[in-house]
Amino acid sequence: MKKFLDLARRHVITVYMVGALAYLFVPVVVVMLFSFNDNRGRFNFNWRGFTLKHWANAFEVPNLFDSLVKSFQIAFLSALVATILGTLIALSLVRYRFKGRSTTNFLLFLPMATPEVVLGSSLLALFLTLSIPTGFGTIVVAHILFNISYVVVTVKARLSGFDRHLEEAAMDLYANEWTTFVKVTLPMILPGVFAAFMLGFALSFDDFIITNFNSGGTVTFPLYIWGAARVGVPPQVNVFGTAIFVITVSIMLLTVAVQRRSETTA
Repeated sequence: MKKFLDLARRHVITVYMVGALAYLFVPVVVVMLFSFNDNRGRFNFNWRGFTLKHWANAFEVPNLFDSLVKSFQIAFLSALVATILGTLIALSLVRYRFKGRSTTNFLLFLPMATPEVVLGSSLLALFLTLSIPTGFGTIVVAHILFNISYVVVTVKARLSGFDRHLEEAAMDLYANEWTTFVKVTLPMILPGVFAAFMLGFALSFDDFIITNFNSGGTVTFPLYIWGAARVGVPPQVNVFGTAIFVITVSIMLLTVAVQRRSETTA
């Protein structure tokens, strides 16, 4: 009994890790598996056999690809603007002491702490009060609003370990502020900025609640899936979901490989 308890204590973390990873990735595996399911009828819940017809006819479902493109456009624009603004805010908060700094930190935390239902309905009320028609533009503005907080937190974490002596050395060599930022500061914090952009992109692409409040007639990929679920989600949704997952993981692995190669070269 003692040997069993010792063995359990030694491997409890491993078992917990395996269970947590299984909990996270089993649904992804199911989505990938059922993209090859030879389903019958409208529903794709029971395995009927292997087929590639859904991959060969991935674009035959009306409006599905258009909704995917809209989601990519919204995610890219909102993540880009949020990354630019959030990076500048993070630089200001980390490097300068100014009146209202603590208040700014508190206000940046609010979008992350506020329930999405409250945030989405509040933004909708704002747009209606200002007589702004809801649609593509209001979705982008709404996504920028909640993305900025995540960008600031991510970039601040990168800046916390930044060595300011590198900037001072560059300026001692007659580089001005802009040249120092472009050639020293930005390359050093670029991994954090890129991570913030990818996080914002993922949050925007995946968002449903805030988008549903402010979408108007614009249909994004999550909204399309929600609407199709009432009559049967087409297998092509699994196809696009699988493709997105594979591409995302490939980009992550490529980024890690490039970073390790640069560290080895340095």
